[in-house]
Amino acid sequence: MANQPQLLLVDGMALLFRAFYATAPTGQFMFNDQGIPTNGVQGFLRHLLMAIQSRKPTHLAVCWDMGSKTFRNELFDGYKANRAAPPVEMVPQFDLAKEMIDAFGVPNIGVSGFEADDCIGTLAKKAQDELDVSIVTGDRDLLQLLDRRIHVDILQKGYGNYRSFNEETFYDHYGVTPRQFIEVKALMGDSSDGYPGVRGIGEKTAIKLIKQFGSIDSIIDHLDMLPNGQQKKISMDIDMLHLSRRLAEINCHAPVSIDLESAGYSGVTDSFIEKVDQLGMRLVKYDLVKQRWNQEGPNSVFLANE
Repeated sequence: MANQPQLLLVDGMALLFRAFYATAPTGQFMFNDQGIPTNGVQGFLRHLLMAIQSRKPTHLAVCWDMGSKTFRNELFDGYKANRAAPPVEMVPQFDLAKEMIDAFGVPNIGVSGFEADDCIGTLAKKAQDELDVSIVTGDRDLLQLLDRRIHVDILQKGYGNYRSFNEETFYDHYGVTPRQFIEVKALMGDSSDGYPGVRGIGEKTAIKLIKQFGSIDSIIDHLDMLPNGQQKKISMDIDMLHLSRRLAEINCHAPVSIDLESAGYSGVTDSFIEKVDQLGMRLVKYDLVKQRWNQEGPNSVFLANE
């Protein structure tokens, strides 16, 4: 219900990367008067503002990766090893995005050795007894977090477009539970994260196997029931399958917490508007004006200054 307290957890990394690459291929880096590229930050903030408008949260936090190495790299050297360094135009935008969130008056959250996904999972599970939790991301991996009072919005093309899931809609769509989705990911692997799972088994086969057997352990216990080709593939990659499961699972016990008082959200702050003006973020200013117009009409004091 709209009047229920709700925590919006934002996957800062996913939204920032998506926003950057939406314009980078055509060279629209949107350099401001100080020569700073702002295309990723502006897109990220537009996603954020539209998520707020859609979900109307009472509390808000943004989660980030903190460096390239995590506990998963200790488990597997190849984890994300295939990813290129970010383009030079994106590098200054990581800190700039966090500065904008500081000006927004809500927490930036991240911890060395863990990914943004782990922070989101930890905070969501801790908060679900007190608040409804909405997660906004572009990463399907976070669907494994679906639970009582936790739902996930996956960004689609454009701004303000989501594919929204709760436990029931996820099961209706995939035919497995959110927890079983970890098993599916382990079987099929993840080329973007650099772990192979079982070579030769894709998403459709992985879902079919988990539907039939319920878990990886049960599949291994009943290998003789599988076609010869699948038996051979799984038998050859069984160690990697177990490792892939550990890599695929979001760690919901990261050393992070949230102070609900500091995460309270009651509207766009003056310091954020000043920062938007200072950095010449015209697209964000346009969204702010449009939102204020919708809320207060043409007599808005904010609009009178435009």
